[in-house]
Amino acid sequence: MAVKGLGQIDAEYDASNLKVGIIHARWNDTIISALVNGCIKRLTSMGVKEENIIIETCPGSFELPYATKRFYEKLHPEVNVVIPIGVLIKGSTMHFEYISESVTHAIMDLQFKLNKPIIFGLLTCLTEEQALARAGIDEGKTMHNHGEDWGAAAVEMAMKYGN
Repeated sequence: MAVKGLGQIDAEYDASNLKVGIIHARWNDTIISALVNGCIKRLTSMGVKEENIIIETCPGSFELPYATKRFYEKLHPEVNVVIPIGVLIKGSTMHFEYISESVTHAIMDLQFKLNKPIIFGLLTCLTEEQALARAGIDEGKTMHNHGEDWGAAAVEMAMKYGN
C-alpha cells in the first residue's frame, strides 16, 4: 500500500485567528474518532487555537453535505473553513457506490454555494482494513492519518484562498 499525503505545504501560515468547523459522521466511530483527533492535532500544530475549532456531529456520511451547509449557514457562519469527516466502507450491495458518489459531488458543490473552502474529509474504502490504515490505527501497518492531511489542507485553503 502506497503512503501518500498532502506533501510539503508551500508556505508558513499564521493560523492563530482562523476559525475551523469540523462536522463528522458518527457511523464507524473508531475510525472517525482517530481521523478527527488527527485533524485537530494538525490544526493546532499549525497555530489554530483549540477554542477556534468547533466540532459538531451528524448521523452518517450521507447526511454530511446538508449538515455541513446548515452548520455554516445557521450555527457557525464565522468559520473560515469546514471539514466534513466521514467513512464509507464497501459492503455487498450498491449502497457504497451511490452514497460515495452523491456525497462527493454534494461536498464539492458546497464550496461554490457557500463560497467557503470545504475540505473533502470522506474516506471511501473497499475494506475496513483500508479505512483503519488511512486513520492511522491499523496495528503496525500504518500508512498515516488522513485527518492530519485534512487539517493542513484546511489551513492552507482558508489562508490562501479564503475570504
